[in-house]
Amino acid sequence: MTVLLDPRRLQSRRLSRLPDRAFVGGTGAVGAGIVALLVLILVLLATNSALTWQTFGLSFVTGTVWDPVAAVYGALPFIAGTIFSSAIAIVIAAPIGLLTAIFLAEYASRRIAVPLTFIIELLAAIPSVVIGLWGVFVLGPFLKVTVESFMVDAFGWIPIFRGPAFGIGLFAAGVILAIMILPTIVTISREILVAVPPAQREAMYGLGATRWEVISHVVVPIARSGIIGAIILGLGRALGETLAVTMVIGNGQDIPRSLFDQAQTLSSKIATSFNESEVGLQTSSLIALGLILLVITIVINVVARVFVGHATAAEAGLR
Repeated sequence: MTVLLDPRRLQSRRLSRLPDRAFVGGTGAVGAGIVALLVLILVLLATNSALTWQTFGLSFVTGTVWDPVAAVYGALPFIAGTIFSSAIAIVIAAPIGLLTAIFLAEYASRRIAVPLTFIIELLAAIPSVVIGLWGVFVLGPFLKVTVESFMVDAFGWIPIFRGPAFGIGLFAAGVILAIMILPTIVTISREILVAVPPAQREAMYGLGATRWEVISHVVVPIARSGIIGAIILGLGRALGETLAVTMVIGNGQDIPRSLFDQAQTLSSKIATSFNESEVGLQTSSLIALGLILLVITIVINVVARVFVGHATAAEAGLR
């Protein structure tokens, strides 16, 4: 038996799907535009730094001398400063941020959690120049006479803890970065922990588990992928932070061999040198530093995405 549909009804169905198709097309165009923008930035940086790559090749990445007078440029000290300062920040901020998020999500009452969360989020709104000034006049002198002096006295026989302690250098920059990325790690981790289904907690409580056992065996493992993502977002900010780091890292030109050495990051070197650079090889080399920083950021995010994907797949296999 054949059923004939009213042409007007067919037309109304087509019209009702138009908003969905427009939305899908619009979101697809926006997504493609973001990818195109990233590719365009990469192409522009590569084009404008072509002179550096033609002159030095890959030795620009491994070179350790930055001498505008002799027209010799090497990026390795600044790559090392970027990686080391960000690593110090993550080592400090990740455990503190995670424990703070666990406290806010699992232990603190609403009367305490709400204002404390607001204060932590407010920390992210402080301009980096203000944090840099605070680091120069307050944090640096404090670290010099307390933490850094203690580490030099107690562990100075280890090369990475060898002094003297100035209060301005790689370690101070790492602490500043840790403070700046803490709101990102805490806020996102807390939201992920709160989103864990209550049924998972109740099942463990029903088996007689303590609160800490529920958190360590259920809540944190389920939220692990999101927590890793929060840490990676914090690392992304640490890699690209410029002004506050420039004010406290000391602007040294050599590869740091100790936590207390003065150094520079890729972004701080660009910020301090670009306005005074001569058009030509020096400007091209600074743009090449920006290209290296962008590539490092992309690689870290891709690796993190793959890691989170494997962790998510493993969790799905366990459920």
